[in-house]
Amino acid sequence: MGHCHNTINIDAPIDKIWETICNFHDLSWAAGVITSLRIVGTQQGHEIGARRVLNDAFHETLTAVNAEQHTFSYSIDDGPGPVAKDAVDNYIGVVKLVETSEGTLVKWDSSFESANSQEVSEFCDPIYQALLSALKESLT
Repeated sequence: MGHCHNTINIDAPIDKIWETICNFHDLSWAAGVITSLRIVGTQQGHEIGARRVLNDAFHETLTAVNAEQHTFSYSIDDGPGPVAKDAVDNYIGVVKLVETSEGTLVKWDSSFESANSQEVSEFCDPIYQALLSALKESLT
């Protein structure tokens, strides 16, 4: 099983960060990374089953939300290159916020099954790093 693990510490209250990222259909905070977001289906951005297509390439579904724990998870159902549906299985991303003495630690992890796990990680890690940097920039 492959994994990605990315973190960033943001000097902002956990509730403010959660409010910024908890809507699966709103990535306005990542305007430099996400160039388009198309909502698919009728579920709202806080409802399990909400679907979206990012940058006309990444098809994702919200699989869990826990506002009290400041976490959500999603699947990548299809995408470009190493995250295409015929190249990877059971891709689950998890975003979790943790209060620290220096603000809030944002963890963005994923797990997946692929014959090319390293290729998937090398493809996804820079995207997660860019998203985390954009989140921090939007809040500070």
